[in-house]
Amino acid sequence: MSDNHIEHPTPKKYVQIAIVLGILTAIEIALYYTEDIVGVFTDPLLIFLAVGKFIIVVGWFMHLRYENKTINRFFVGGMILALILFTIVMVERASANYF
Repeated sequence: MSDNHIEHPTPKKYVQIAIVLGILTAIEIALYYTEDIVGVFTDPLLIFLAVGKFIIVVGWFMHLRYENKTINRFFVGGMILALILFTIVMVERASANYF
């Protein structure tokens, strides 16, 4: 057997993570309904919250935090490429006056 066995999170930790994800989701919903107040910061804030939730989910529920750095780099690289593509599409959409 391997000596570098890592203990998995306890059920209490999973409940704590679920609460954090629920709070982040509630903030996202509140941002949607207060878009007039938040204004131009709504989209960047929603993207920031989505990335934060992505990191929590892949880190804890997919056990990525226990993997080696190469696998982590693939996830981070994919996330960065997705954000770049999303940004390009949003800029193009804004410049074409679709809003």
